[in-house]
Amino acid sequence: MMATTNPGYSKITAMNAADSATIEADVRRALAEDVGDGDRTALLVPASKRMRARVISREAGVLCGRPWFERVFSALDPGVSIRWQVAESDTLAPEQTICTLNGPARALLTGERTALNFLQTLSGTATTTARYVEAVRDSGAVILDTRKTLPGLRLAQKYAVRCGGGQNHRMGLYDMVLIKENHIAAAGSMAAAVRSARDRWPRIPVEAEVETRDELAEALSAGADIIMLDNFDLAGIREAVKLTGDRAEAHPEQARPQLEVSGNVGLEGLAELAATGVDRIAVGALTKHVQALDLSMRFES
Repeated sequence: MMATTNPGYSKITAMNAADSATIEADVRRALAEDVGDGDRTALLVPASKRMRARVISREAGVLCGRPWFERVFSALDPGVSIRWQVAESDTLAPEQTICTLNGPARALLTGERTALNFLQTLSGTATTTARYVEAVRDSGAVILDTRKTLPGLRLAQKYAVRCGGGQNHRMGLYDMVLIKENHIAAAGSMAAAVRSARDRWPRIPVEAEVETRDELAEALSAGADIIMLDNFDLAGIREAVKLTGDRAEAHPEQARPQLEVSGNVGLEGLAELAATGVDRIAVGALTKHVQALDLSMRFES
């Protein structure tokens, strides 16, 4: 086993067994595309050579991706040891040392780019998420991700969203029903689509996307658990919040659906959007517009 000093996770729990399998698959795929049948340059270094290195943050952000970083080096050589100085999901300052590594030089040199790719990409997602979460801190709204993720890295990016203080929307097409315009057309009506979903999967949440006030009224009558307001302006969102509240008062026997805003959501105007009283704000930019955190690894003999 690779020796690792772990000060603990601050905002999240440890990865479960399924996540560990995902990490293993992610790392195996990444090393295969980078290393191929061998790192030619690293083979110029004597096999007995050992080195030290440290990873440094070049800018402020939120750390995410330690499990992937660790797995890269353990896969290359169990003799690599890592000592972390920052916990997962902790904030970083510019020029802060994140961790130090010690071990066979070949493994450190070969794993550097792949390990940093995971750490800087997931830290970038966590950092962006943290900015959105901070913008709605004084409201009751939560920040959600979407399915607009990098192919093959969905679970990793959604993990990074949690590290940044956000929450996950559905993981894929299998764990939630999200009824959109084409589904309604195929089913015949909003009510029929919701009813069919309830009959088939009574324990799975049902969400309905609406684009107009009339569609909102249909979704409320149909009893959707969540109603997504797609590309509503502020006035329309405020009206939707009021209509939903009025209906909840008129029908106390029915659970009030949660209102979710989606569509071209950015940081500008986000606080005002959250102040309308919506419950959820889905942001594709968290995982779609990836800007990796600037990290580097410095080597010592």
